[in-house]
Amino acid sequence: MRTSYERINDPEQMLNRIAKLGPRTIIFDVEPLVAFWDTDAATLDRGIASVLERLRDQASIEVVVFATNAARHPNRIPRGQPQQQVVYLASARKPLRTKPYRSLPQPGLVVGDQVPTDGLLARRLGYGFLHYQPQLPGTPRGPRAMRMLGRPLRPILFTN
Repeated sequence: MRTSYERINDPEQMLNRIAKLGPRTIIFDVEPLVAFWDTDAATLDRGIASVLERLRDQASIEVVVFATNAARHPNRIPRGQPQQQVVYLASARKPLRTKPYRSLPQPGLVVGDQVPTDGLLARRLGYGFLHYQPQLPGTPRGPRAMRMLGRPLRPILFTN
C-alpha cells in the first residue's frame, strides 16, 4: 500500500475502505473517532471495544494501534481477535515520534482527523491515510485550528 489519501465522513465508509485496502497494521487516532475529546476512561474503554468489534471480520489486520497525543489512558485494553495485537499509545507525540510504529507489519493505514499529525505520521511511515472528517458539533478550538492548518498541507503531503 503506497502512501495515499482518502477523505471519509462516517464510520461505515471507513470500515468499507479498511476492508478493501486490507492493511496488516492500522493506527487509529483516538479523538474523535474512538472517543470524543475530554470524555472519561469508561467512554474510552467502550470506544476501543467498539472499534475492535467492528474490525473482527478483518482477517488481514495483525496489529491495531490506538494513538493519542493526549495523556489519557483506558481502564483496560481489550483483546482483539486471536491473530491481532492491540496497542494503546498515550502521549504519542504524533507525528514527531515514529519509533513505536517502525517494527509493525506493512502495509499500514492511519485513520485520523488531522493532516498535520495523523496525515504526516502516515506519510512518514509510508502508510495510507484515511482522513476522518465528520461534521461534529462542539469540536474544541485546538482541533479546529489544526484542521485549518491541514488544508494547505494536504496537497503537499498527498498528491492523489
